Formats: sequence, structure tokens, C-alpha cells
Amino acid sequence: MSEALSALARAIHFVADDVLWGPIRIGGVTLPSILALLLFGSGLFLTLRFGFVQVRCFREALQALVPSRRSDGAGALTPFQAFMTALAASIGTGNIAGVATAIVSGGPGALFWIWCYGFFATSIKFAEAVLGMKYRRLDGGGGLSAGPMHYLRDGLRSPRLAMAYAVIAGVAALTTTPFTQPNSIADVWRSQLGVPTLWSGITISVLAWLVIIGGIRAIGLAMEKLSPLKVGLYLLGGLWVIASHAGQIPAMLALVFREAFSIGSVAGGTAGVGIMVAMRYGIARGIYANEAGYGTAAVAYGTAQSDDPRRQGLAAVMEVFIVSFVTSSISAFTILLSGVWRGSQNTGAAIVAEAFDTALPFGGLVVALCVFLFGYTTLIGWAYYGEQFLEYVFGPRVVVPYRWTYCGLIVLGAVSRVDTVWAWGDLMNGLQIFPNLVGVIGLSGVAAAVLRGGKR
Repeated sequence: MSEALSALARAIHFVADDVLWGPIRIGGVTLPSILALLLFGSGLFLTLRFGFVQVRCFREALQALVPSRRSDGAGALTPFQAFMTALAASIGTGNIAGVATAIVSGGPGALFWIWCYGFFATSIKFAEAVLGMKYRRLDGGGGLSAGPMHYLRDGLRSPRLAMAYAVIAGVAALTTTPFTQPNSIADVWRSQLGVPTLWSGITISVLAWLVIIGGIRAIGLAMEKLSPLKVGLYLLGGLWVIASHAGQIPAMLALVFREAFSIGSVAGGTAGVGIMVAMRYGIARGIYANEAGYGTAAVAYGTAQSDDPRRQGLAAVMEVFIVSFVTSSISAFTILLSGVWRGSQNTGAAIVAEAFDTALPFGGLVVALCVFLFGYTTLIGWAYYGEQFLEYVFGPRVVVPYRWTYCGLIVLGAVSRVDTVWAWGDLMNGLQIFPNLVGVIGLSGVAAAVLRGGKR
């Protein structure tokens, strides 16, 4: 039995790490993964098709940051709550640990490629949000269902592709997020506060249950409060660290741009590998940070009490901007300016905590709190995503058992070793990208028409 499980784990790692997300090696050149190239290419195509919406409509997109309870259509959440729910789910520990890993493994130039992918990823999120609003399902009793499965079925006329997406994404949400996020939180609590992982798991599970069991309206209310708090806290702490090293900012930026296009090698090898390694890690971690291409934006923005898909699409543009150019930059700047990326034995969130400690007396505790808020809100947001996916497959009867199961798995996740779970998550998230991008690209003309004409 143990040999069979080991073989299964190896197979999962191979498909996730080598086939989907692993680098492509052609001769002496290392390219980003298949999925990274696919997503980057899709973002470039959609940016051109939408006429650089992220630039032309940026001022209008800024309005998404203004809290408003005004609603002009049917739905479950106010437009601002829908925006905050999407933001909460996408700003997870990947914005701290993932960005840190990109800098440590790919060098300072990886930050440029995080920005580069973030710029083009805004168009993917715009399309997902628009299509999520346009093809969502509302019933007279207040029920709501939204997500890529609806625009794949009703827009692309492919019910089989819609069902495949819903099954893959639902299984991914249930079998990965309750393990990975609480495990990261429990690890930080153990190292910074000495809290046993079991007690961390129980605490996180109860806190998540208090919100998740109430459904999307309870989730929206919680995210409306927690999303600004977690971004604001991380922003303030990070800016303090950056300000304390302000004199080094010009040199750091020069280093980032120089290393992004360096023909030298980050870790040895043939000429040109330096560029490719920085690009590979920057794009890969940028994908993890902003989640463009996963299709989850269609679920979150589809809940808005609005009949204006264009407005929600522009809110999604702002979401990617905050994730890719604000929170991710804070993580990278603190690591680079403090110098901890050179020779540190730490990786992930630990190296960010080390960077904060260079300027703040309790910098590590600030990072620990941010890791909790980032991971906790991601847990809650993805709980709703998984609920929508599995309800599409099994019907409303699955909702309550799903919520209880999801919260119960959080305890197990906090005390588990999750190397294979992370690989499983990479595999399932990677698989859901394929059908989603088929729908997004295939229906990009619909999103372009909405952009031109407003409410359609």
C-alpha cells in the first residue's frame, strides 16, 4: 500500500512539476513552463484585442476602490464586496512566500517579469469577470451560480467542457486549499509564537467555519473588512522597511532591470540562461500571485448586485494591479533593499520576516500576522469557489456537507506534511486553466463588445 502511494505521489510530482509547470529546455536554453507561456500569450492576445484596457481605462478602474453599497442589479453582494471577495481570495501567502521564492531562485530580475506578466494578466481577469457576470444564473428565489462552467456551457455551447472544468476546479478547491493555507499559517505560528500546529488547525478551522457556514453574504461582509486590513497592514509595514533603505532604491531598480535581461547565468550554465531563469520564476510566481487564468474571477464578480459587466471587469483590472504591483512589490522590495536575499538560509515567508526585522522591532510578528490574514481570507474565498463548482456538478444538496467537510480538513491540513498536496494543487489548478482559457479566448469577442458598449 505504501509503495502504491509513493508511486502515486511521484506521478503527481512528475506531471505537476515537470510536465505542466516545469521549465522547457531546448538545447542550452531554459524557457518558462507550458502553462506560463500559454497564459502569457493569452494575456498578450487579449491585451491587444481589448486595446490595452488596463491603460485606457485605469482611471475608471480606480473607482472600484471606493466603497459603495449602491446596487443596480440582482446578485448576492454589492459590487465593492464582490471586488473585495475576489481580492481576498487572490492575495494569499503566494504574495509573500511565492514572491520571495521567485527572488531567491530567479534573482532580482524575476520581479520585472512578475510586473510584466501582471500587466498582461489584467486583460485575462477583465475577460473572466465580464463573462462571469454575463453568463451567471439567477433564479427568482435569490439563488445564484456563476463561474467558467456557465460561459463554457451557455456561451461556448460546450456542456462537456463546462462539466470537466467544474469537476477539476471543485476537486482542486476541496483537496488543496484546506491543506496548503492552514499549513503555512500553522508553521508561522509555531516558529514565531510557539503555538502547536494542532491548536492552530483547530483555531483556524473554527474561525473559517464561523464565516463559511453563513454562505456568500457572510463571506462578502467578512472580506469587506479583512481585505483592506490585510493589504493596509502589509503596505504600512513594508513601506516602513522600504523607507529605511530609501537611498538604495535607484540602485535596486537598476539591478532589477539589468538582471531581467542579463545574458549571464543566475546559477551557472550557458549564455542566456540568466534571462530565462528570471523570466521562468517571475511568470510562474506571478501566476500564483494574481490567479489570472484560473477562472475564479468569474465566480467572485458574478455575485455582484449589478447589471454592468464592464464595471466588474474594470474592478478585476484593479485587483490584478494591487496584487502584481503593490503587494508583490512590497515583498520583493523589502527583500532586495534589506539585502537578505544574498546568502540567507531562509526562503518563503521566513525571508520576508527577516527583511522586516531589519527595520521593525517586531517585523517578524507583523509578517506572521499578515501571513495569517492572507491565508485565512484565501481559505474563505476559495471555500465559496469550490462550493459553486461542486454545486454545479451535484446540485444544492452538496452545499452544507461540503462546507463542513472543508472546515474539517483545515485541521488535518495544519498538522500534515503537504509537499504532495502542493504538487496536487499545482496539477489541478494547471488542468483547470486549459478549459477556462478555451472559453476566455473563444468568447473574447463578447468581452470586447461589452468593453465598447458598456451594459450588454
